Amino acid sequence: MRKILVTGGAGFIGSAVVRHIIENTRDEVINLDKLTYAGNLESLTSVAESARYHFIKLDICDRAGLDAVFSEHRPDAVMHLAAESHVDRSISGPAEFINTNIVGTYTLLEAARHYWNGLESSAKAAFRFHHISTDEVYGDLHGTDDLFTETTPYAPSSPYSASKASSDHLVRAWQRTYGLPTLITNCSNNYGPYHFPEKLIPLVILNAQEGKPLPIYGKGDQIRDWLYVEDHARALYEVVTRGEVGETYNIGGHNEKQNIEVVHTICELLEELVPENPNSQAYHASSHSREGGNPQTNAQGFKGLITYVQDRPGHDVRYAIDAAKIERELGWSPEETFESGIRKTVQWYLANQEWVNNVKSGEYQNWLTAHYN
Repeated sequence: MRKILVTGGAGFIGSAVVRHIIENTRDEVINLDKLTYAGNLESLTSVAESARYHFIKLDICDRAGLDAVFSEHRPDAVMHLAAESHVDRSISGPAEFINTNIVGTYTLLEAARHYWNGLESSAKAAFRFHHISTDEVYGDLHGTDDLFTETTPYAPSSPYSASKASSDHLVRAWQRTYGLPTLITNCSNNYGPYHFPEKLIPLVILNAQEGKPLPIYGKGDQIRDWLYVEDHARALYEVVTRGEVGETYNIGGHNEKQNIEVVHTICELLEELVPENPNSQAYHASSHSREGGNPQTNAQGFKGLITYVQDRPGHDVRYAIDAAKIERELGWSPEETFESGIRKTVQWYLANQEWVNNVKSGEYQNWLTAHYN
C-alpha cells in the first residue's frame, strides 16, 4: 500500500484521480488543495468517509505548510495537479498563473526534495514526483497532419500554457540537477463528470438547458483531442506507479473534434435525452401539433442557441496527441470513445442537478468557507 500526496485533488482532474485511487486500489491519498473557485469537495463525497482518504487545505506556495505535510504523512509519491488552468482567465489576469503554476511548482519541488533527501535508501529509491501537465505547452499544429509527441519542441501561446511549460522545465531540471525522481505527463483536453462549468462542454450542457447562448469562439473550427477524465485518471495512476523515472508520457483520447462538432453533438444528445425541455425541437413540435401553431418555430432546437463570438487572442487552432508511448510501455489505452464518453457526460449532468446547482449558486463555496476558513 502506498501513500500518495495529490495536489489539486479537489479540482476536476484531481478529484477523478483521488476517486480512482480510493475506489480501485488499496493506496492511501492525502489530498492537498487550496480550494480556489474551481476546488469543490462535493466532487469527493463518494470517498470522503474512507479511512484511506485525508484532506488538507493548503496553498502549494506555503513552504512551511508543505514541509509539515511531508513530515506528518510521509508520502511515497506526489501527484502534482494543483494549477490555475483556464486560458481566458490567464489572459485577463496572468499573475495568479505565474504564482501558482511556476512559483508553486518550485516550492513543491523544493519541499519534496528536502523530504526525499532525508529518506532511507529503499524509500528514497521508490519515491516518485509526478507532474501533470498539458499538451498546450507544445503550441499549435495548425496547417499540418502532425501529432504531439514527447519530443515535440515547446511553443506555448497563452500565459496559461507558458506557465505550464515553465513548470515542466523546472521539474526536468530538478531531476537532472538534484536527482529527484520525477515523471511528467502531458494530456489532451479532458471532459467528463464534475467539470467546472467555465469550460466548453459543461458550459454548453448547462446553458442549453436554460436556453442561454452557446458561445463559440471564431468559427468553431478549433480542433482538440478529447480525453475522458476517468481514462486520464487511470493513465496517471499507471505512470506514477509503473512509469520510468525521467520520462515524459503523452496521454490522449484519439478523438480529434472541431469545437463546433462537439457543440452539435451535445445539442443532439440533449434533443434525445430531454425532449420535454422548452428549448428542444421535440418540445416545440409537440406543442405546435397540439395547439395548431407554426411548426417552423424554433426548428433548430438547442442548436439555435449557438452564438459565434470574437475569437480568443492567440487561440491555437489544433492540438492532437500521439499516445503510442504510454500504450506501448505501460499498456494503457482509453476505454471511452468520444461518442460513449460524451453521452455519459451529458447524462451525468442531467442526473446530478444538486451538484450543478451548488456550483452555479456558489453554495459549495459557502460550505467550504464555513468548514475550512
